[in-house]
Amino acid sequence: MRTERRNPLAGAFAKYVAGATVAEVGMVTPAIRRIRLVADEPITLPYTPGQHVRIQINDPLSLRGLLRPVETLRTYTIWDYSPAERAIELRIHLYEGDGIGLRWARAAGPGDPVTFWGPQGDFHPRPAPFHLFAGEETATAAFGPMIRALGPDVEVYGALESDTPDNELPIPGPYRLRRVHRGGAPATGSQALLAAVAALDLPGNAGAAYLAGEARTCQLIRNYLVRERNWPRTSITVKPFWAPGKRGLH
Repeated sequence: MRTERRNPLAGAFAKYVAGATVAEVGMVTPAIRRIRLVADEPITLPYTPGQHVRIQINDPLSLRGLLRPVETLRTYTIWDYSPAERAIELRIHLYEGDGIGLRWARAAGPGDPVTFWGPQGDFHPRPAPFHLFAGEETATAAFGPMIRALGPDVEVYGALESDTPDNELPIPGPYRLRRVHRGGAPATGSQALLAAVAALDLPGNAGAAYLAGEARTCQLIRNYLVRERNWPRTSITVKPFWAPGKRGLH
């Protein structure tokens, strides 16, 4: 049930807490699962494409939650937001591992109760002559709604990485999106994605760039844009969703 108060345990990450039920699940690609949530009450908070929700995995008021608060919440970008249907849909990459968020994403099924905070976050499109997106599977789940919000008449370029062609998350539209596949190679510090960005024929350096996904890869691409393409740092938004061995990210 939605409560009009801030949750002190979620700190700076919290807006308002709401209850929901898992309504539908299914595989979009062999490695990306969709989870559709229906809120218990009407959704009234504003939303900007690119924002996320934080899902409560463990009770923050339990002994475990109090001792290890980082093991209570996980963040997932909103793929589709439908206030009229009280629905929020997620696209979650099922990478290899055994984290609490990954276990929840694999096991969630219709009828499961969910507590979430949000929408929230400042990763969203901003006005610019053109837009550049670069990232792997976790990033594509955020880029999809951001690109849809820009519309078909806006100039959009991108380099999107997935392990194989089967794992490409579809983003329909007349956009210049270069797809690259790492073929089993690690996603950390991806040279394949960096090379794909370098191969893009961009109209100068006056656009807005959005780099997301694995932290080291984001850093490599940002440095390339600044040093080799003369992009202003202020024109580049970086959102590291995960890093090897770091807990609490996507």
